[in-house]
Amino acid sequence: MSRVTRWLAPRAVAHAHCDIPCGVYDPQQARIEAESCYKIVQKYNDSTDDVFRTRCLAVKEERAELTKHHIDVMWHDYFKPEHVARFPDLHDVCWKASKQASLVKRTVDLGEAQKLLDLIDRIDMMWRETGGPAATRLAAG
Repeated sequence: MSRVTRWLAPRAVAHAHCDIPCGVYDPQQARIEAESCYKIVQKYNDSTDDVFRTRCLAVKEERAELTKHHIDVMWHDYFKPEHVARFPDLHDVCWKASKQASLVKRTVDLGEAQKLLDLIDRIDMMWRETGGPAATRLAAG
């Protein structure tokens, strides 16, 4: 490696939900994926087609993993100590939501999918109450 290349090489690597820590956060990303899980569970339970049901399981597991990812991004990247001071149960709610997304991956129980949506709604409320929309989203044109 040349001296110039070594000199230009980054000294530290930053990790974010995307390649650039953009500061855009919204629990609706998690909610949309969780709603997909809910609707897929409904379709799975309403069907008798084994091929369709197998496809439902694969897609639901993928959507649940994305839900978990978006919950974790909110929890680890958006929420700050001052938010925890305002909502002492913030860590517990995010932890439970992440665990619930894992549960939804391995079940076809509509009640479990609804519990996940309820937990995401709680995260959304905390995000809104901590200035989330104004702090992390662009105003609609």
